[in-house]
Amino acid sequence: MVDFTVAIPTYNGEERLPDVLERLRSQIDLDNLSWEVIVVDNNSKDNTAKVVQDYQAEWPAHCPLRYCLEPRQGASFARQRAVTEAKGTYIGFLDDDNVPAPNWVAAAYAFGETHPEAGAFGSRIQGDYEVAPPEEFKRIACYLAIIERGSKPRLYQPEKRMFPPGAGLVVLRQAWLESVPKRLFLNNTGKEAGLASEDLEVVLHIQKAGWELWYNPEMQVQHKIPHWRLERDYLVSVFRCIGLSSHHIRMLSFAAWQRPFAFLMYLASDLRKLVLHFLKYRKVIKNDLIAACEMELLVSNIISPFFLWRKRLLRI
Repeated sequence: MVDFTVAIPTYNGEERLPDVLERLRSQIDLDNLSWEVIVVDNNSKDNTAKVVQDYQAEWPAHCPLRYCLEPRQGASFARQRAVTEAKGTYIGFLDDDNVPAPNWVAAAYAFGETHPEAGAFGSRIQGDYEVAPPEEFKRIACYLAIIERGSKPRLYQPEKRMFPPGAGLVVLRQAWLESVPKRLFLNNTGKEAGLASEDLEVVLHIQKAGWELWYNPEMQVQHKIPHWRLERDYLVSVFRCIGLSSHHIRMLSFAAWQRPFAFLMYLASDLRKLVLHFLKYRKVIKNDLIAACEMELLVSNIISPFFLWRKRLLRI
């Protein structure tokens, strides 16, 4: 029996993977804990497979390092494949730019064992920036999976509509298998698809099934942020995709008969927020990157229902 699986979905991760694997190879406080690592190669075009093969040749025998190829492009397909392949009671997801603390696996397993009602729990994630982020970046940092929600564990209450991101997320495998559909609607195959937030779709299904969601600050992760992820074009595109996906995430919390009313409620709220944001930042929005990202999110939230209805209708 395996207690814990670390799953690393990756696409073209040959340069990023070594930092993650090195840290996993040196995890501490793992006495009497059975665990494994799986790298899920999401159809990479680089030498990702060779990097894993090289590490396998010198990997500690007590912790298997496994490799599998998931040819269907998209983050949700890679995560689903990880769940299928995993043997652990818990599955800890690390992106290929997430470097866990030396005790991350031990802290994750300990939290799961002391919180049996938790279906998923997220990490405390700090940014490791290649260049200094823009002023006021903290206003939007959570959208790039930079999560700082205090030094004590925190239960995510459904009514607060706050969730842990997929980076550094640990899931009880049983909860995933019982709650998460085999195919998710939001499958991010690249920014050109206009979709994001497939990780939130997963945790919402788990929460809807009655499992608890938690923030565990003892699980610490460094999220490497290269300079290009702080450039205007990239950030604005991220917020556009998050906004365009928002209607689906919002409606998951409502019964079918409630959704028309929820749609109108959100539309009115989004329009109000957009007007207030425009009035506050209209003179600086061209030069204020953070305000521009927030504006893109608000506009895309309004467009989202129509964008997603068209996608469903045309099956694109």
